[in-house]
Amino acid sequence: MADEFAKGMAVFSAAGLAWLTLAGWYRTPSFEGSGVQLVAPVEGVNTVYGELGVAIMDVMAWFAVFGALTFWVIIPAVEELRSAYAERSN
Repeated sequence: MADEFAKGMAVFSAAGLAWLTLAGWYRTPSFEGSGVQLVAPVEGVNTVYGELGVAIMDVMAWFAVFGALTFWVIIPAVEELRSAYAERSN
């Protein structure tokens, strides 16, 4: 189970870092203002690369959540169900 935790933490950290970097580029209008940073609406993206960056940013946010939940909750639950089913069938 320790390797599932490590894999989940790696997915969460890598995807979170990617989201944080892209959110800093596209969702921070000003570093001097008192407004919200990293969660402000995306404005002024008018290139293909900008649109691709915003799309990857959204994908990385969901990948961080679902990737970590997969390794921390779903895989251990499936393993427990398999072992319970194998124990019950004996």
